[in-house]
Amino acid sequence: MRSGSTRCPAKINTFLSVGPPDATGYHPLRTVFQAVSIYDELEVTPADKDVVEAVGMVLPTSNTVTKALALVRELVPVPPVHIRLVKNIPAESGLGGGSSDAAGLLRLLSRLVPGGLAPHFCHEVAVAVGADAPFFLVGGRAIGTGYGESLEPLPDLPPRELVVVKPPSGSSTVVAYKALDSKPRPWAELNAESYYNDFERVAGCDSLDAIERLLSLGAQVAQLTGSGSAVFGVFKDSIAANEAAAEIENQGTVFRCRTITREESLWTS
Repeated sequence: MRSGSTRCPAKINTFLSVGPPDATGYHPLRTVFQAVSIYDELEVTPADKDVVEAVGMVLPTSNTVTKALALVRELVPVPPVHIRLVKNIPAESGLGGGSSDAAGLLRLLSRLVPGGLAPHFCHEVAVAVGADAPFFLVGGRAIGTGYGESLEPLPDLPPRELVVVKPPSGSSTVVAYKALDSKPRPWAELNAESYYNDFERVAGCDSLDAIERLLSLGAQVAQLTGSGSAVFGVFKDSIAANEAAAEIENQGTVFRCRTITREESLWTS
């Protein structure tokens, strides 16, 4: 097996409507995913034994990358590998870092393992790892339904200049869903052209303050991504975004980024 590397992009949800829990206890979604230029970096090389080296964050023993590798090995004989993961996407942010890392590994193995991996198999593994992971096999911009795993790719739009703020506090997905269930609401119909997020009903003060601050700094739109706690602002141009990023740096970890295309999302080497 050869060596390879990839970038694992973050995502924002420009639209996210959450339905009531179904018979399985899970919540169906109507969402629009958009990949953005905040990246973890993943490198895979052949080794004598499996090693996962994480830079920038301590990974738990059970994590999305090792889970994806174990699931692939149930059907495909992947030899021992050294996985080096540079973490830049913060946890508990709603930016999908863990899911993107797992999808990045699947994309790499598809290219590096003799015979590759079938796309439907990669999708099944991604679904087993996390609801956001299938999106990162598609990249760019896509509608997600079901639990987020049923995807309809959308055409790439011209790049939008963004400022993403991750407040010091994180957001537990489980806690956020429980809080949302305590506030009955209509299930909003999907609108791929509008900005909306149900989780803003239960977002923490840090996230809501960051949204208000982004708007005061000239954002055309500002809202929560995923279940939080990160928020994003859309700006008219790079100058406005750069100025806002400099002004808001005291409210958490700030990323100056942009939306990216499908091709950029799926880059490997």
